Parts: sequence; structure tokens; C-alpha cells
Amino acid sequence: MKILDKKQHSCCSDDQPIQSKDNSKQKHHHEEHDGHSGHDHNHDIGDQTLWQLFLPTMISFILLAVALVFDHFWTQTWFTNWIRTVWYVAAYIPVGIPVLKESFESARKGDFFSEFLLMSIATIGAFAIGEYPEGVAVMLFYAVGEIFQGMAVQRAKKDIKSLLDQRPDEVTILENDKAKKIKATAVEIGAIIQLKAGEKLGLDGELLSNLASFNTAALTGESVPETIKKGNIVLAGMINMNTVAEVRVTTTYEDSKLSKILEMVQDATSKKAPTELFIRKFANIYTPIVVFLAIGICLLPMLFVGNYVFEEWLYRALVFLVISCPCALVISIPLGYFGGIGAASKNGILFKGSNFLDLMAGIQNVVMDKTGTLTQGVFKVQDIVFDPEFDENEILQMVNVLESQSSHPIATAIKEKVGEIDSSIVLENVEEIPGHGLKALINGKALLVGNFKLMQKFDINHNIAHEKIIYTLIAIAYDNKFVGYITIADIIKEDASIAINKLKTLGIKVTMLSGDKENVVQDVAGKLKIVLAYGGLLPEDKVAKVNEILAKNETVAFVGDGVNDAPVVALSTVGIAMGGLGSDATIETADVVIQDDKPSKIATAITIAKQTKKIVWQNITLAFVVKAAVLILGAGGLATMWEAVFADVGVALLAILNAVRIQRMKF
Repeated sequence: MKILDKKQHSCCSDDQPIQSKDNSKQKHHHEEHDGHSGHDHNHDIGDQTLWQLFLPTMISFILLAVALVFDHFWTQTWFTNWIRTVWYVAAYIPVGIPVLKESFESARKGDFFSEFLLMSIATIGAFAIGEYPEGVAVMLFYAVGEIFQGMAVQRAKKDIKSLLDQRPDEVTILENDKAKKIKATAVEIGAIIQLKAGEKLGLDGELLSNLASFNTAALTGESVPETIKKGNIVLAGMINMNTVAEVRVTTTYEDSKLSKILEMVQDATSKKAPTELFIRKFANIYTPIVVFLAIGICLLPMLFVGNYVFEEWLYRALVFLVISCPCALVISIPLGYFGGIGAASKNGILFKGSNFLDLMAGIQNVVMDKTGTLTQGVFKVQDIVFDPEFDENEILQMVNVLESQSSHPIATAIKEKVGEIDSSIVLENVEEIPGHGLKALINGKALLVGNFKLMQKFDINHNIAHEKIIYTLIAIAYDNKFVGYITIADIIKEDASIAINKLKTLGIKVTMLSGDKENVVQDVAGKLKIVLAYGGLLPEDKVAKVNEILAKNETVAFVGDGVNDAPVVALSTVGIAMGGLGSDATIETADVVIQDDKPSKIATAITIAKQTKKIVWQNITLAFVVKAAVLILGAGGLATMWEAVFADVGVALLAILNAVRIQRMKF
């Protein structure tokens, strides 16, 4: 599917969402949509080749170069009067007509003070006073600058375009064991997709094949293939690497995880950073002021200067106009933010708007959930401690059968350890005792599997100091005798420690909040060297903890993955969701989504945000300093049109080159 068919560009265009859908529910204090800034002039250069783009400027350049040779190096007697004027007009037309047309169109729509009007007045004025070469040169360099700006915007959109093209238009489904190609949008839940090696999956689903290897780079930014087992979820955009795989569709095309990501990216460019909004508003006020100042520079000196020459002061005013064009600011700043969003997308991090890049750059505290954020959210058996009197394998088989009656993650962990269910074991009188565990009869003898409260309830004696054991405990009794216990624990993510160290290096305070029991939380905190860690928290307790930090006037990024994290994600300065395993509610509420669930990407997101803000302010400083200096020189008659061209087009190009740097950086 190709949503982004054409890339549009303007020196001062608003980077509107690639599509108009806006399903994201953002926090009201973050929602800042850019209105019409009066500079919505789009130059569609997406379908043109480089030759087509540069042909008008090449014609203009050749005619100008020949004219300058005739003027200064190889004087021709015929190159005078009307012939010379027509020649320069011919050189002006290829680059000037598009700008004059844009100027007329903007004025017709009520935008009289666009950059196109400034360039039109300045160049036509230069012709009026006989400065033909400078009039052509200003417009030529301006046109070249416009082309390079358009190419820069295209490059900035490249990463996001590749993301938008991830879903195939058609998929192969199996009907009565026969393969049939249909539109991806027409596939229903429950259909079986046949995915050949090298093909992209079009919809989310459950893997029916025993094992398959997938390239997940489109979703996570990770190039290392991921091996997925039967029964696990595979997502739209993943590429099957090896043998033919079969997938049962679990969500519709428009509800797939990738569809939600696309909506986030499409909406991202409409949510402007405060700096971006300020510059656009500033340009609206600044440009008309400059026009009136230019008129003043041209006419007011006749009241004070004895030897006033109109042409001389008009030239100064025209130079002033060229210098004043706000192109460098109005294109390079949005381009800087767009580059930041693109760089983040390439690293598997999705910012829902440039305003969140600004907020992320100023984060002072990162508050993290434990399960699913710092740990994998997958429980595994750690230790099996049984009395030697019992046959370990026999007891484990019975426990596995009984736990299969439950959907709790503990049951999954035990099944993974023990293996398939032994169908020869028959359960009778299965009973679930809330808050305690399970009970059943096997061969007329009671099997108890649960916590130590269950042992106490049925007066099963033991000498285990279970309070001192960190992990989750599964106590087991059979035939009224204590058998022993199994410890189960969540596994800390491989890069969790790296994540904490990176955040500390950035000078950010880290806090861990969890609903898990206190001793488990403190154990994980100790291993990761997190000083502030709190366990046994309900969702409202997490909200209270974040409010305590916010009350100190400090910024907070909260990172979570579960439905119960949605309230605190919404409350925080920036909400970050783990997008791979994260719930849809948390992803929808969050401002930033980390697609591969790696906590180390939190620090990467902050680094990208800081670098983006740094580049934006470098461009602002460069543009203001150079323009202010040349404006003063121009008003005093010390700067010519050539300096004006540098102050406008030159500074714009330097700012653009600086802005696109972020896309080449390694994070």
C-alpha cells in the first residue's frame, strides 16, 4: 500500500499529516495543532527527475553566465540596450515565473506578505533600476535553494515512507486447502494466511506452523531475525525468512498493530513543537514589518539626506527585502523536527508529534513499571525443591495436569518446564480456592497446588521459611503430606541494566513502580542498581507516586506496558509505551512508543530528542545572527545583493544541511 505517493515541499509549508485520519487521543495540555501560518505553498517535486528539477535553473544559469561574459570579459557591441534587457529577462523567466505565480496566488488568498512576494519585489525592483545581473542572480539562487530544500524534505520523509509501505496489498489465504489471493483489506478474522519465504505478512495473527523465523525490522528497527513458535502472535509488516508458514488472522486489517503505528506517524507531523509554532507565528508578524521597513529605508531618507538619490536608496531597500526572507527559519526548523521523528522511527521509536521531542529533551525523571518493561513479563521455573521421599517427575506431571485447568501465567511456566499434559492422569473434584490455589483428587488422594496459605488451610505441616524466599512460590502437597515447592520468577530483560546506566549517564533520576510484592521488586531493583523502587502498588498508588514528583515541578516520563498503566501514562509529562507486548490502551494513551520493548531505547529516545532540539536552536541562532548582521549592513548601504543572497539562500542551505545531520547519526 502506498499512502505517500507524492512528497510535497515548500520553503514555508506546514508539514501536514500524510493522511487526515486523527484517531490518537492526546492529553489536552500537549495538543498544539498548527493553524494556517500563511505560508502553505506546496511545490510537488515527488514525480520529477533531477534533470527536470534543475532544467529551468540550468537554462537561467547558462543565459546569466553568457550575459556576464558579454558584460565584463568579452564585450560585444550588439549586446546593449533592448537586446541586453531582453537577454536578462529571458534568463529571469525560467526561475522567476514560478515565484511570481506563487506570489500572485498567495496574494489572491489573502497572504500578501509571503516570501514569494519579497523575492518578486526585490528582483523586479532590481530590473527597474537597471541591476539586471543581480535581479537574475537573486532569483536563480533562490530557485536552487528551493530545490535543495525540497530534496532535503524528501530525504527526511524517506524513513517514514518506508514504514508506510510495509503492508502488502494482497495476501494468500487457504480455502479448502487451496491457495487464493485476495485483497488484504477483505481478509476476515479466522482466515488462514499462507506466507511464503520472503513475503510480508499483511495482518496480525497466530502462527500455526511449529516454528518460523521473521525479519521484524519494519516494526522494531532491529535487523536480527526473530524466531517465533507455534501459537505465538506475529504482526503485519514482518517478513517470513525461511520455509512456508501458516498464520491464523486474529485482527482486521485496519486494527493491526502496524495500522495503529501508521496512524501515529501520520498524525505526528500535525502536532508541532512550541518552537515550531512560535517561528511560524513570528514569520507572520516579522515579514510585513520588514516590508514596511524597506519602504521606510527607500523613502524616509529624502526628508533627512541632502543629496538623496532614489535609485540608491531603492537598491538598499531591495537588498534589505532579500535578506529579510524568513526561509532559513521556517523550513529548517520543521525539517529538524521531522528529521528527529524519522531518526527515531528508524530506531524503532515512534514519537506522536514534534512537541513530544521537545518535552522528551527536558525529562528529569524516568519512572518505570517492572513487569514487561524491565522484565520480560514471562514467568519461568527457577527452582524445584522436593522431599526425596517423592518421585519428582511423577509429582510434576500431576501438577502440570492440575495447573492446566488455570489460565494463570504460572500454569504456562510449569507447562513449559514439564512439557505436554499426561493424558493418563485423571483429575476428580477439581476445585479452585480463591487467593489460595487449586485442589483435586488423583487416585483418590488430594493434590494441593498453590501458595503457603493453602497449606495452612488444610493443616499441611512444613518447615519452610517461605517469607524469606524472594521468588513467587508454588507449594505442593499430596496425600496430606508436604511435597515441596517450585519457585517461579520473571526474567530481567537483557538490556535492562544497560538502560539504567544510560539514563544515569544522562543525569536522569530513575524510579521503579510495580504491583508485584515488595521483596521481588527490591530484588530486581538491587540487580539493576535502582535506588528508588516501590512494590505492592495499585494503579492509583502509581498515580500518587508520579503526582509526588510532578508536585516538585519536575518533568516525568512514565514507561509502562499494561492496561493498568494507562492512567499514569496519561498523567506524566511524556508517556512511553512498550509497543511490542504493550496493551493497545497504553499504546494509544502514550506519547512515545518503543516498538521492540527494549528499555535501552528510552535513553536513545531522550538522546535523539536532545540532539534534535540542539540542531533546531543552532539553526535559529545561525539564521538570526547572520540576517541581523547583513540587514544592518544592507540598510547602511554596505551590503550588495550578493551578500543578501548569502544571508537568505546561503543560510537556508546551511541550516538545512545541519538539520538533515540527525538522520545520519548513530544512536
